[in-house]
Amino acid sequence: MTRWGLILGVLGAAACSDVEPEVGSDGQDGSGSGSGSTSSPGETDVQDGPIPDGTGETGAMTTTPADEGTSTDGATTDGEDTTTTGEPLGPFEACFDGQFVNEPPFPDYDQYMPEIGSHCVGTNHQDITGVERVVFLGDSITVGSRPTLPGQSYRAVLADALRDQFGLSYGNALDENLWKAPDPFSGETIQQNAGDFSSCARWGARNDDLPVMVGNQLEDCFPDDVLDATTLVVMTSGGNDVSSLAQDAIAGVPAADLMVEAQQVIDYGREAVEWLTAPGRFPNGVFVVYANIYEFTDGTADVMSCDVSGLAGFEEPVPNPEELTDLIMWMNEQYMSIAVDTNTDMLFLLETFCGHGFGNDDPESPCYRGPDTPRWFDLTCIHPNPTGHGVVADNFLSIINE
Repeated sequence: MTRWGLILGVLGAAACSDVEPEVGSDGQDGSGSGSGSTSSPGETDVQDGPIPDGTGETGAMTTTPADEGTSTDGATTDGEDTTTTGEPLGPFEACFDGQFVNEPPFPDYDQYMPEIGSHCVGTNHQDITGVERVVFLGDSITVGSRPTLPGQSYRAVLADALRDQFGLSYGNALDENLWKAPDPFSGETIQQNAGDFSSCARWGARNDDLPVMVGNQLEDCFPDDVLDATTLVVMTSGGNDVSSLAQDAIAGVPAADLMVEAQQVIDYGREAVEWLTAPGRFPNGVFVVYANIYEFTDGTADVMSCDVSGLAGFEEPVPNPEELTDLIMWMNEQYMSIAVDTNTDMLFLLETFCGHGFGNDDPESPCYRGPDTPRWFDLTCIHPNPTGHGVVADNFLSIINE
């Protein structure tokens, strides 16, 4: 058992007693499902303690060479889906098997029995149809930032595709341009609403910026007069929380305190999704699709791997990188538990970008995919470049379309 495994196992009860799980404003406990979904959520209740299986261990991906019965996207082409030891692969593991030269420290999602989409870029818990309004929430990945141009952000690319698919409108060209462009002074979009599209995301936003009575992104973007529209919510959030945890780890904050912080991040994320999916809030249905938490170090937790790491707030290395990696894996497992419990969908942002960060050319990196693998992060270290934004847009669209 890793040190984090021991800490998480011992502190399970303490963390839950120190930080009360958040619930939505309607008092729901998270057992409800979104009104726009069709499949049944899993039965695992992760709120009984921070580590659902009680082991304290996070999953590690066991890979096989890409030329042994797998295609480059992880889909099995012949034979059975098995690890190198002959163990059968779970649905999530099968999606990424064969993509990596080494063994990335991936979360154990299969413990929650999610339904994985045939596209292998996320879950498939909802049948998303009849969308009348699209709302983007979260952080700077969603807002967009330089040097990526406004029209190249995943939000802009995805919104264009959704406009065409569902017959939506920005209203007019001026509104469209103002809605797609970030405001460098406020960190939000220059214009929050454009026809059938809204964005309440902000640079630097954390999970506590989402729920009502905390940061109020939900309250800002969902006034009573728009709740009758069949709504699709798209969100990226949690990266700034992980950055804060990393900076605290560098500053010497004890592991027990980091665990309490991480639990609070998860509680705020769960509260936000439960608020959105509360029965009756959207009379004509709501669909929620959010990304899990990625990082730029390709599984190494080497925050100095980016040449200008100071721009991302990192002036020193993390003293115990394996502990931070384990904590990030656990947080992503909890993201999956939220998707299963609320019948919403999660995009595999961590796994998709693994190997496309600042260890992309390092054969020793856990996420190494081979020579000439492109980097999908820009010069700020933490944001996608235009190619990365395009991948995010395509993957969100794959989840929405299936």
